[in-house]
Amino acid sequence: MAATDQKPAQQNSGALQIVWFKRDLRVADHAPLVNAANHGPVLPLYVVEPDYWRQPDVSLRHWYFLQESLQDLSDALSRLGCPLYVTSGCVLEVLSKINQRVAVDNIWSHEETGNLWTFNRDKRVAKWCGSNHVEWTELPQHGVIRRLGDRSGWSKRWDKLMRSAVYDIPSQLKPAAINTKITTDIPALPYPGFDADCTTTKATQRGGRTEALKLLQSFLNKRGERYQKEMSSPVTAEHSCSRLSAHLALGCVSMREVFQAVENRQKAVRAMTAEQRGMWGRSLNSYAGRLHWHCHFIQKLEDQPMHELHNVHRAFDGMREVQFDSEKFHAWCAGQTGFSFVDACMRYLNATGWINFRMRAMLMSFAAYQLFLHWREPGLYLARAFTDYEPGIHWNQVQMQSGTTGINTVRIYNPVKQSHDQDPDGGFIRQWVPELQSVPDNFVHEPWTMDASMQRESNCVIGCDYPSPVVDHMAAARYAREHIYAVRRGEGFREAAEQIQQKHGSRKSGVPRSDRPAKSRTIPPQLTLDL
Repeated sequence: MAATDQKPAQQNSGALQIVWFKRDLRVADHAPLVNAANHGPVLPLYVVEPDYWRQPDVSLRHWYFLQESLQDLSDALSRLGCPLYVTSGCVLEVLSKINQRVAVDNIWSHEETGNLWTFNRDKRVAKWCGSNHVEWTELPQHGVIRRLGDRSGWSKRWDKLMRSAVYDIPSQLKPAAINTKITTDIPALPYPGFDADCTTTKATQRGGRTEALKLLQSFLNKRGERYQKEMSSPVTAEHSCSRLSAHLALGCVSMREVFQAVENRQKAVRAMTAEQRGMWGRSLNSYAGRLHWHCHFIQKLEDQPMHELHNVHRAFDGMREVQFDSEKFHAWCAGQTGFSFVDACMRYLNATGWINFRMRAMLMSFAAYQLFLHWREPGLYLARAFTDYEPGIHWNQVQMQSGTTGINTVRIYNPVKQSHDQDPDGGFIRQWVPELQSVPDNFVHEPWTMDASMQRESNCVIGCDYPSPVVDHMAAARYAREHIYAVRRGEGFREAAEQIQQKHGSRKSGVPRSDRPAKSRTIPPQLTLDL
């Protein structure tokens, strides 16, 4: 069944149709591929762009996941009779070379809300297309709306799109006949010597649509029953979360496919007996809500790409920049802050490429408040660490957890309380911080409180075997809170916040009071984006 936004077909016109794959690595529910197939011979193209891979928010971990996803896409396209052509270089130079050999009629792609580099790259591609009389058709991939004038009605439009028919996979593609050096080989690295920092190891998660569909089915039928209850703790979240976030970020599966699969499962659950339903109903409802929030956050970066670089509320400019402490930053990156749960979470993330949302929020909150670091460098480190790095979600969440949006309540995580709440027996801590293996349960959350004799008995001398806390977390939180609220009480702050809310905020919420801290320190459920 064809979706309603398909363009009228010009059957087999003979003109070359390029399908430019970017972050939409699938053949199912792929509007550009379907439209290109209806207009002429197709050249499926993926360009490995070395300049992109030189950006500070990418890592070798991303590359490994992309490689696997590209291979899966290549296999799927080959089965349709039209292999994926992969080349490296500047996309403008690649398009120019193709256009010199065979006149390009159309370039088809999905709209992309990537980082600032891809935003500027796409503007250059649009200019090239105009100069070379090539039509470039960009089609929506999910619920993000380009050139959105007003947020009113956004949610209804999202629901309508998600419930519209998915695109069928074309039965066969007519390959383009071109004489160029483009090959089907996926390079070993995006450019020779590439070794972006954060990690040089593969993440524990495999890429590709085949893996994405396995995860979706196992989540909806087995793993997801306790999702609502177990997504907050790193002890249980790895199993109970869907783990689809990296696949959604690269488009190995479409948001519409996931949404409709969830709705179908919800219908089946409603037909069950109460005993059979168990926790499925609440968990699936909770997960469906997070699919909405996924696009809600990406829409913010689509509307304001500079959120990647600048404070959302500019009144915070200068508050943290001049006090950046590189020693504390590197301790945070390495999981050597002296706060056992913070360090366990960071080491787990560094090893696996994933951690659940609440712990992401805690890590960022700790960097922004207790360490009082400007959000940009911690944000870049986390971007490189997350296999599922999605710029639209990432940068808005980084700023939200740092208190610089002006429209969200300031929430400062207490790392010791989180440790007791999320890892009460200390098992997760001991697994990822083996220095604390022999520390008794009543000290594992605050090992610095052990006296000297207990430290010796536990083979963990603080300051020697394991770091002393880098800060007094209570005093540091007070310091941060004072500075944040001093800015929020400033002249003109609320008026600017109202404008931000009007442009970017959910229509279900308003601007919180800026003159006092929040009474609650918990993150409301709708802001936990564990996908």
